[in-house]
Amino acid sequence: MRGAAAPSSENMTLRTVLITGSAGFIGFHLAQLLLAEGFRVVGYDGMSDYYDVRLKERRHQMLMQNQHFTAKVGLLEDFETLHALAMAERPDVIVHLAGQAGVRYSLENPRAYVDSNLVGTFNVMECARELSVDHLLMASTSSVYGSNEDMPFDEREKVDTQLTFYAATKKANEAMGHSYAHLWNMPTTMFRFFTVYGPWGRPDMALFKFTKGILEGTPIDIYNNGEMYRDFTYVADLVRGIRLLIDTPPQRPDSADEIAEYDSLSPVAPYRVVNIWNSDKVRLMDFVDAIEAECGREATRNFMPMQKGDVPATWADATLLKELTGYTPQTNVRDGVREFVKWYRDYYAV
Repeated sequence: MRGAAAPSSENMTLRTVLITGSAGFIGFHLAQLLLAEGFRVVGYDGMSDYYDVRLKERRHQMLMQNQHFTAKVGLLEDFETLHALAMAERPDVIVHLAGQAGVRYSLENPRAYVDSNLVGTFNVMECARELSVDHLLMASTSSVYGSNEDMPFDEREKVDTQLTFYAATKKANEAMGHSYAHLWNMPTTMFRFFTVYGPWGRPDMALFKFTKGILEGTPIDIYNNGEMYRDFTYVADLVRGIRLLIDTPPQRPDSADEIAEYDSLSPVAPYRVVNIWNSDKVRLMDFVDAIEAECGREATRNFMPMQKGDVPATWADATLLKELTGYTPQTNVRDGVREFVKWYRDYYAV
């Protein structure tokens, strides 16, 4: 599928970014930002039915209003289709956001994570290697910190105790990315996301479920009896961080002595891990209070014990992203929740 018009010959000189997962929550917002800044964007998305495909299709329809957006439907594990697209479009940068999401779903269907997150990520890296892209950026997750308890989480700490298979596949992606960066001198940045929320969010995420339940008058499940803390990150802040990191490819250092104390840069590869966060630890019950305030009604709260594989708190160190880009996310939870509820009411006409 293609946008309103194919790029003209004069536009073929635009810098091209291939986004996997372009119909997904984060990929959609990143594509919008890059298009607004004059990039040419090539999307690749499997349109899986993990959640409502109509939501994904609507995101792509919106992106296709821009003549500099091109999209292809295909699974990550379908190397032939992905490779053909990459070789035809020859992107300068690849941002790999696609994959099987969801901590809880990984307990039910772990094989989906092998196919998408392991095999699929390998396929993306092979395309990046063959193209010698300027920069490969790939999504990881705060879940890789697993049972680590020292917070705020720092990119330089060891992450060897993942608690879910989803997190384990993302940790494997980080290791795979490092090996390719080392072997092929391919600048690679892994970013770890922290509880992303905002308009056009996924229906399986807490904010969507809570808003839906509150507006419909049905109970919402609150795990660990509400004694949980998250570093909620507004999606516009997140994609701004990614956008700035695109222009900050890591370089292989000549020696470990060149690496700044705060930097996660590998001493043997052009490879770096970066947290993208709001750096503002928020109690889950305060998050629920904010949603209630915007919905104008109280929730029926169903308090539950901790779920298997979940952790009581996540909170990221703020140093590295700011040192690399000069940027610090600014959106507070109440403002971000307000924007989501506004979108939800408009999209579902409630």
